[in-house]
Amino acid sequence: MRAVQVMSYGAADVLRINEVARPAPGAGEVLISVEASSVNGHDVIVRAGGLKMISGRRFPIGAGLDFAGVVAATGADVEGYRAGDRVWGMVHPRQRHITAGAAEYVAVPADRIAPAPEGISPVEAASLVVAGSTALIALRDSVRLTSGERVLVRGAAGGVGTAAVQLADAMGGRVTALARHRHARLLGDLGADEVLDYGSTTSERIGPFDVIVDTVGSELHCYRSRLAKGGRMVTVGLSGSALAAIAASSVYGARRIRTFSANPETAVLRDMAGHVASGALRPVVDSVYPLAEIAAAHQAFERGGVLGKHVVAVTA
Repeated sequence: MRAVQVMSYGAADVLRINEVARPAPGAGEVLISVEASSVNGHDVIVRAGGLKMISGRRFPIGAGLDFAGVVAATGADVEGYRAGDRVWGMVHPRQRHITAGAAEYVAVPADRIAPAPEGISPVEAASLVVAGSTALIALRDSVRLTSGERVLVRGAAGGVGTAAVQLADAMGGRVTALARHRHARLLGDLGADEVLDYGSTTSERIGPFDVIVDTVGSELHCYRSRLAKGGRMVTVGLSGSALAAIAASSVYGARRIRTFSANPETAVLRDMAGHVASGALRPVVDSVYPLAEIAAAHQAFERGGVLGKHVVAVTA
């Protein structure tokens, strides 16, 4: 089978499409025939060598965190799935993989997949796995958004941002989206009550907010100061400076800056599928690349300015 692998740490040109043996599902595992995978910040960080404590220094390393596809086979002790079932899921983000989501086949534990939502394509499904689950966990579990609260989504045009705008609106939040001006119309269609141009809007001029969802990871202390009494903030845009700001914010107690590593298992994926089925969450795909052009997809991600997700179509 074809699989995208990182052959050394560095820029996008270290990615290679190699012919490797197709994995066999072990006990408790499911073999997925992958149709699509998206490009996530985690993929880029691993490729660049930013997670060496997890990925190590032995190559090759599998690329691709998430996937949507069809069950090809099941291992022993797997119940509830059979060949031909349409599913979505992700490999474990804190484990090293020789092959991962950006491959023609991937074998994963059955608790890392769930039935894919009906009515959307594999490309659309792949665009939501990491982005949608991250937004859902952030709003529902981390900051516990309640109806009527004022919500700021910073970096609202990205994959997590577009999902967070939709889910915050569905939860009854009064949503302010901070993004590029050219994305204002779509963000309004997704549920934002107000869209502010990040290029001309400073943190001092907005707020206060009951909830802030940050996907950028910079100037966190400035945005934390825009929380109302009882407000909560979460960031998923992790970097060295972000981690320092998170640690320093602990003195503010409940108004500190929170973070987490999204690692959705079956229950979260099922919940997210329910939001898709209800119409509360819909995919936003910026561009689709064939597997042979995954390096270009990584480069596009790193350039920024995205509206939604870059997705890699594994099967044409």
